[in-house]
Amino acid sequence: MAPPTPIQSKRAKRSATTRRAILAAAERVFAESGLAGARTDAIADEAGVNKALLYYYFKSKERLYEAVLEHHFSDFNRQALDLLSDSGSPREILLRYVSFHFDFISAHHRYASLFHQMMTAGGRLPERLVRKYFKPRSDAFAVLLQRGMNSGEFRAADGFHTGVSIIALIVFYFSCAPVLQLLGHSNAYSEPQLQRRKQEVMDFIRYSLFAAPESST
Repeated sequence: MAPPTPIQSKRAKRSATTRRAILAAAERVFAESGLAGARTDAIADEAGVNKALLYYYFKSKERLYEAVLEHHFSDFNRQALDLLSDSGSPREILLRYVSFHFDFISAHHRYASLFHQMMTAGGRLPERLVRKYFKPRSDAFAVLLQRGMNSGEFRAADGFHTGVSIIALIVFYFSCAPVLQLLGHSNAYSEPQLQRRKQEVMDFIRYSLFAAPESST
C-alpha cells in the first residue's frame, strides 16, 4: 500500500483534530445537560464546527454520547486492569488502585456526572458498556479481594459488598460535589480537600478491610 500523500496526511490530521474538538465539547454539554437535555447546536457551537460535522463523524446524538462515555471508560479501564492484574501484595495493589481511581476522577471533573448518568439511564447503551468495560474490571477486582482474603492480608468479608463499598467511597464524593458546596463545604476539587478526602478513603479501607491496618505497606 502506498504511503499517504502530504495532502492526505494533512486531511487526516485535520479530521482527527475536529473529532477531538467535538468529543471535548460534547463531554462538557452532556455532563451538564445529560443526553436528553443536550442540544447538538450547543455542542457544535462549543466545538466551533458546523453541526453537520457532528453527524458526519458520529451519525447521531446518541452515538456521540456513546463515544464520549467510551472515551472515558477505555482510558480508565486500560490502566485499571494493568494495576488489578499485578501479582504483588493484594493490599499494596488495592491501595495503588484506589489512589489511581481517585486521581483519575479528580483529574476528569466530568467523569462522575457522566458515570452517574449512565448508571441511571437503563437501556441498551449502559448494558453494552457495562459488559465491555465494567465486567472485566469487576472480575479483576473480585479476584484481587479474594486473593487478599486467602492470603490473610484482608479480613474475611463479602467480596461483592466490599467491592461496592470501596467504589462508592471513591465515586460518591465526586458525584455529590455540587451538593456539598451548597451545604457550605469548600470546593471538593480544591487541592487541600482532595488530599484530605483521599487520605480518609485510604484510612477507611485500611481499618475496615486490612487484617493489619497499622502496617506501613
